[in-house]
Amino acid sequence: MNEDLQYQIGLSLTPNIGPVVGKTLIAYCGSAKAVFESTPANLAKIPSIGPSTASMINKNLLLDAENEINNCTKKGIDILSYLDDEYPQRLKHINSNPLIIYKVGKGNLNPHRSVSMVGTRTPTVNGKIIAEKVVEDFKDLGATLVSGFAYGVDTICHKQCLDRGIPTIAVLGNGLDKIYPSENRELFYKIQADLNSAIISEFPLGTGPDKPNFPMRNRIIAAITDATIVVESKIKGGSMITAEFANEFSKDVFAIPGRPSDIYSAGCNALIKRHKAHLFESVKDLVYIMRWDVLNKQKVVQTMLFLDISEDEKPLYDLLKQEKELSIDQLCYRLAKPASEVATLLLTMEFKGILRSLPGKIYCLNA
Repeated sequence: MNEDLQYQIGLSLTPNIGPVVGKTLIAYCGSAKAVFESTPANLAKIPSIGPSTASMINKNLLLDAENEINNCTKKGIDILSYLDDEYPQRLKHINSNPLIIYKVGKGNLNPHRSVSMVGTRTPTVNGKIIAEKVVEDFKDLGATLVSGFAYGVDTICHKQCLDRGIPTIAVLGNGLDKIYPSENRELFYKIQADLNSAIISEFPLGTGPDKPNFPMRNRIIAAITDATIVVESKIKGGSMITAEFANEFSKDVFAIPGRPSDIYSAGCNALIKRHKAHLFESVKDLVYIMRWDVLNKQKVVQTMLFLDISEDEKPLYDLLKQEKELSIDQLCYRLAKPASEVATLLLTMEFKGILRSLPGKIYCLNA
């Protein structure tokens, strides 16, 4: 466990200090511990902090943090710092990634492939059939499916994953000591017991399912996945918020189209019409757009004597030259491009012998 964990939890529990300000404080002071050892006057001098925010930071919060650690230990809840290796690496690529993630279950939060599936809490009969079929088609894809544990499409996603042996991650909008909706209590414990699945939340114990928490949860769903699929959605709702976040994070979004007169397809149709989502008819569309079909094939690369770098490839080349090694998620974030576009560039450059792939979706230039 990170020795600075108690201080990071204390900082995350501080009123009016969110993830961005929290990491700003740590960056300026050098560690979370150093934040608590600094005087309010010195903290107030840090950009975007000020006297009011600085005055909120006191060592009494460390007692709350200690209680949080003890309670989580008793309940079998893991606490992950944003500096831990087990912390979702994809999540680190957004500015608002939380200092702390709470987790139950043994599932890997850094799978090779990760896709979120979201939709309305009240799907139509056809929507339920489609959602089940989408999950079924993920069986041999080697991807983890992520959703928000809500009624409707989320619940269908998690249940179908468990039934078909597909890893799933549920992201909650409340503390892990509370189960919401209560009707999903059995599902909660089944996900927790599944060796390949997990339940996570950024909210400390005791946090209820308050309305403002769900948009925050939605950004986590979008950030920890390579792509988002919207099954059914009205023109407004949580699924549309998740899709907006995914676009903001340069992730690929897919939407299942419906009849223009269908209120539960209005959101999906709007995403496609506004070029904010790819049209999704089957998992084959996702595999094609994400280039997973090509990336799965055995590639024979011939090293070239002279580099043939196009204008589109040069920013990626320069990044790898500067950083030596980067994951595809880091490249997507730094280049502000969707995963499908970056994957195409990587594949082309690998064929040219300019770069090579390493285990864990890491890439580096050929010597």
